[in-house]
Amino acid sequence: MDPARGPIVFFDGVCNLCNGAVNFLLDHDHSGRLRFAPLQGKTFEALRSENPGLAGLDSLVLADGDGLHVRSAAALGLCRHLGGPWRWLGRLGLLVPRPLRDWVYDRVARNRYRWFGRRDACRVPTPELRARFLD
Repeated sequence: MDPARGPIVFFDGVCNLCNGAVNFLLDHDHSGRLRFAPLQGKTFEALRSENPGLAGLDSLVLADGDGLHVRSAAALGLCRHLGGPWRWLGRLGLLVPRPLRDWVYDRVARNRYRWFGRRDACRVPTPELRARFLD
């Protein structure tokens, strides 16, 4: 895992909301730099073993050149990597105090399976996108 090769988005591979977010990111990452790995995969397992603070985390994590970002900081950090108007949206989001942002993020994360459903297995990328997905 080398964030210098491009940011890595760790996502819940069985969550429909998370998979929808991955689809959104794939559609809006015009530079094609973002890479993706499920939280249930070997790449995240290795990262978690090096970073005990990630134990028990079951939603979005962003690893980039600036470090590891979780919860609302990960979501807003992704806006920075998309560029364009998304970059500005991310900057505006940073004006909201982090405790409030994380409180909202946690409410959505806690209810995501009930509101959006879940899959039986992690997504399988198309052959064209396979190079951007890590195990």
